[in-house]
Amino acid sequence: MTVVPGAVGAWRRAALDAVGGYPEDTLAEDQDLTIAIQTQGYRVQFDPSAVAWTEAPESFRALAKQRFRWAFGTLQCLWKHRAILRTRRPSGLALVGLGSLSQNQIAPALLKTKQCRLTALVSGSAPTMSALAARYKISASSCYTYDDFDRIAENPDVDFVFIELPNSMHAEFTARAARAGKHVLCEKPMANSVKECRAMIAGCERAGVQLAIAYRCQFEPHHVEAMRLAHERVFGAVKFIEASFGFRIGDAGQWRLKKSLAGGGALMDVGIYVVQAARYLTGEEPEWLFATEAKTDRAKFKEVDETICWTMKFPSGVIANCSTNYVVNGIDRCWVGAERGWFELNPAFNYTRIEGRTCEGPMRLPQTDHFALELDDFARCIVEKRPSRVSGAEGLADMKVIEAIYKSIERGKPVTLR
Repeated sequence: MTVVPGAVGAWRRAALDAVGGYPEDTLAEDQDLTIAIQTQGYRVQFDPSAVAWTEAPESFRALAKQRFRWAFGTLQCLWKHRAILRTRRPSGLALVGLGSLSQNQIAPALLKTKQCRLTALVSGSAPTMSALAARYKISASSCYTYDDFDRIAENPDVDFVFIELPNSMHAEFTARAARAGKHVLCEKPMANSVKECRAMIAGCERAGVQLAIAYRCQFEPHHVEAMRLAHERVFGAVKFIEASFGFRIGDAGQWRLKKSLAGGGALMDVGIYVVQAARYLTGEEPEWLFATEAKTDRAKFKEVDETICWTMKFPSGVIANCSTNYVVNGIDRCWVGAERGWFELNPAFNYTRIEGRTCEGPMRLPQTDHFALELDDFARCIVEKRPSRVSGAEGLADMKVIEAIYKSIERGKPVTLR
């Protein structure tokens, strides 16, 4: 769909916010908006029961003026969105690591994207890779082991890699992908330390490739709306945030419970969503925090954290009370209190369904595939040569907070962040 005429179309507010509102730099603003919104992953739907009124030109001169304006505006739109039109094929992606998330969420999401296609696989498990290659029609020459991953530099069908490996492997494979000339989308947390994050950013900058972190919530409509409500002060200035995310983890032998691979426990895995939410809702970095940890199963969680609660204070005075755990299901929420009202997401962070409401009623927003949205966005960033809103700097900022939380637990007192 190239244009939804302004006189007979209607857009969701979240979609408008996602593209920065109505454009003012082209004469065919309805066409400009139609293209921009669709590139953000939204779809145009026809409503046969809708009714609209519009005016018609009253003279030939007025008609000619209208047609000239629209024709010139169309040329402006073609130029403005030339990067999309210039792309002859969707960006090719290599999926690095074929665990549950890759198989059940990311690979299926690729079938829903408009800007991406799965062109290569990387795994340490030959049977898993063989099965996935057969399902998605990936040739044997585009299947790599961790040992021969560097050969991916010779594959012109791979534009970027999506790293879905244990946290301790993120830095290594980001560096190897960058040296191979491939852009990098890395699963969160970005790495196991601030030092590794900085090295990843520097390596990608030296190689001239983009680095983004897979913060899917920043593209999800309910989260986009929550950010708008906060930043535009719809209910006044934000004063208080309460956010929690956790679940009961299973197999005690999995890599997420091994510190050498995961770097930490619940905080690194799902608590990071809470850290992210507090940061992007306030638009600030915390200046002070205090954290405490509890363990009810010391055998299972002998290497990593089980339950952590922490409080963060932001420069504007906002207080965020947060928690994460690996022992209780059903904790998945984010509540924001402002001067004249409140809004919340509950459930907030899972990838199956998000619901939101405000003090004025429910958020009536579409359920989307978060992974498809983030993949398409990064593909557009590569084509348009612009930085991602979830660049490596975002991953580094989160890791600074996470390290401060662990430091506060270790010291038993508040920590000041600089």
